[in-house]
Amino acid sequence: MARILIVDDDPAIRDVVRFALVKAGFETVEAGNGRVALELFAASAPDLLVLDVTLPELDGTEICRLIRRESTVPILFLSSRDEEFDRVLGLELGGDDYLVKPFSPRELVARVKAVLRRGPAVPAAAAAASVLRHGALSLDLDLVKASWNGCEVALTATEFGILRTLMARPGKVYSRDSLMDGAYSIEKTVSDRTIDSHVRRLRAKFEAIGAAPIETLHGVGYKLAPCR
Repeated sequence: MARILIVDDDPAIRDVVRFALVKAGFETVEAGNGRVALELFAASAPDLLVLDVTLPELDGTEICRLIRRESTVPILFLSSRDEEFDRVLGLELGGDDYLVKPFSPRELVARVKAVLRRGPAVPAAAAAASVLRHGALSLDLDLVKASWNGCEVALTATEFGILRTLMARPGKVYSRDSLMDGAYSIEKTVSDRTIDSHVRRLRAKFEAIGAAPIETLHGVGYKLAPCR
């Protein structure tokens, strides 16, 4: 049973989220402000955070920054703001998904399940192996870990899903839409800027260790770089 940390300063919102998640079979813990959220995160080791952007004491974006220093636990942002800038900012900071209030409890549960699944099913040939390899790049599907020449690279759930999609068919060029259809396991509309934000963060993590596993074909999409 996955444990979900719900962080929102509105008790009514927390009630709605808790009821939906518990009904779906999840265990929940709750926090009404940022400082309590960080304490519960350390104490309860949740499998995912449902995190409001606007909070007293510490807001959701600051909580995300602090958590990303030490953990890649999936984060689903909640916000009453629907501007693209806010959605992109949340994803740039390390969030895995973004849901605007008011929301459908069923959609919330679907999003949580999709993020926890960490990416799509892969073709049968790839699914038979627990580790996908492409040159120096390897992806452990069981442990949900990525590495380059044995050096582990910490990824968010969505970043892992993107890389898993690319590695399932290394020679394929993925359009932005098809790449995110693979990385997200539910139907949703994602802007080009949002997709590019995920890929940019994914690239930056590998560039930090001197690797460049993803190529851009301008006007077309993305593919894995040739084996190195």
